[in-house]
Amino acid sequence: MTDRKTQLAANLAKVEERITAACVAAGRKREEVTLIVVTKTYPASDVRMLSELGVRHVAENRDQDAAPKAAACADLPLKWHFVGQLQTNKVRSVVGYADVVQSVDRARLVTALSKEAVRAEREVGCLIQVALDAGASGRGERGGVAPDGIEELADLVGGAPGLRLDGLMTVAPLTGEYAGREQAAFERLMDLSTDLRRAHPAATMVSAGMSADLEQAVAAGATHVRVGTAVLGVRPRLG
Repeated sequence: MTDRKTQLAANLAKVEERITAACVAAGRKREEVTLIVVTKTYPASDVRMLSELGVRHVAENRDQDAAPKAAACADLPLKWHFVGQLQTNKVRSVVGYADVVQSVDRARLVTALSKEAVRAEREVGCLIQVALDAGASGRGERGGVAPDGIEELADLVGGAPGLRLDGLMTVAPLTGEYAGREQAAFERLMDLSTDLRRAHPAATMVSAGMSADLEQAVAAGATHVRVGTAVLGVRPRLG
């Protein structure tokens, strides 16, 4: 095993221990929580090693990095998640490799995703990104739609050809009433998920929690956690 693969294996084992312990503490089964490894800024060689180590879900947030990486790893049994703010001019490229887009937050994006999914003859899973720090604009600092905008967007995704409404995603806010209160933020997301499932019973996915707060996400009931730094190490700064 190479030094890098050994390092990744050790980091994965530590993250696995954390998720397992969090599940035990929350009275949940380990299989209720899916680990998504966020591979942004890291090379395709790391993705290949992660796949060899049993990782099945990876996430990217910039199409210009993700598209060539996904192409280089097309032979691997991976599910690709797009988690960054998505501009409509990148939608065609993203639909080419992403199985799930976790950052759906406006009607125009739904329309663009639907059009390209139909063109590519693919079904793309969609999570509505919820901004718990949404201000008067109805948008969050890092994208997302305010809680009162979920229902309308969900109905739009649910009725759009080529798209599948999978659930909700959030990032713990840095400002507003939930700043520094990660578990409260994730519990709020779970309440919103319960509301969503009344109209869309299949939208059961709740993506929340990252390297620093995955325990709080598991405690709140998240089905998916997005972990980058704890697995791959501290990222090099992007120029």
